[in-house]
Amino acid sequence: MFDRRLINHFDWGLLGITVLICVMGLVLLYSALSVDESAFQVSIFYKQIFWYGLGLVIMFFSFVFSYKHLDKWAPVIYLCSIILLVCVHWFGKHAGGSTRWLAIGPFTLQPSEPIKIALIIILARYFAHNVQKTGIPFYRLIVPIALTAVPFFLVATQPDLGTAGTIALIAGSMALFSKIDRRTFICFVLIIIVAIPIAWKLLEPYQKERVITLLAPDRDPLGAGYHIRQSKIAVGSGLAFGKGYMQGTQKKLSFLPEQHTDFIFSVLAEEWGFAGSIFLLFMFLLLIAFALNIAHGCRDSFGTILSVGVAAMIFWQVFINMGMVMGLMPVVGMPLPLISYGGSSVFTMFIGVGLLMNVSMRRFTKQ
Repeated sequence: MFDRRLINHFDWGLLGITVLICVMGLVLLYSALSVDESAFQVSIFYKQIFWYGLGLVIMFFSFVFSYKHLDKWAPVIYLCSIILLVCVHWFGKHAGGSTRWLAIGPFTLQPSEPIKIALIIILARYFAHNVQKTGIPFYRLIVPIALTAVPFFLVATQPDLGTAGTIALIAGSMALFSKIDRRTFICFVLIIIVAIPIAWKLLEPYQKERVITLLAPDRDPLGAGYHIRQSKIAVGSGLAFGKGYMQGTQKKLSFLPEQHTDFIFSVLAEEWGFAGSIFLLFMFLLLIAFALNIAHGCRDSFGTILSVGVAAMIFWQVFINMGMVMGLMPVVGMPLPLISYGGSSVFTMFIGVGLLMNVSMRRFTKQ
């Protein structure tokens, strides 16, 4: 029999914030694409509308079943996602110096996006079954480290260090929330310190150049530092209330790189100014606050950790993208959630929101 409490506990606020962010995304995308009114640019805008519509359908299917079934299916979901990542290395589509996409008929899928959800689900399952009041010891973290390392290295070798780093940050956030003991935490800090110089040696020359450019953007203003300088000019020139919708000069002159994807926040800052930027940031913070509130109200560990994982995914992607366009972090391929153009990213975020709604609708039930 259908439980009417599911409708009573449906989180309309979470849905409203998600839809509002998507509307802002469409408005920004239209402006970013207005520089060139070619058929290709127009098709991008209508494709994004299609992605949003399909994303809403996927979100619906993400909360019609009980999230507790995911505890059982987590290994299968994780394994399927890993297989897709492996297929990228064999049959992937190469573009922009990276191999990140799988061609599926007329569409392309970026498996590095759904692997975030798969990792969140399987880590939530593991941590929920291994929570200890005194903290999780190091030997019990070997499994989640291995589960995180596999997608991390598969994504990093595409190469896509931005997404790989996000995967590691999501896993780390979930581990810290689940509570690890003090000795284990100190051990991880020491490991990270030792790993930094090793990781630096393993970076490709162009990746090292991005880090150096972050520290000294003026050393090559017309080369490696060009894109980030143009983005910072766009962000700063917006001042308090911006230049006006569709009036951004950096955008009109096509000085902004990837202004409809990774650097779409620069378009917002230039045209809507500090006020518009703060409003969007507030919307994201509200979205994360809803996720954490759902985690707080959930009665079982799996649902709580699952919600925290989705909140971490949203937070780190927003943090990295905004830090990147403002020159506070290296330039990496990181879309702004629900704002940047891209079907795979949109679907992943809608699945994440759908899972939050799933937990929210059932967080008052014990079974």
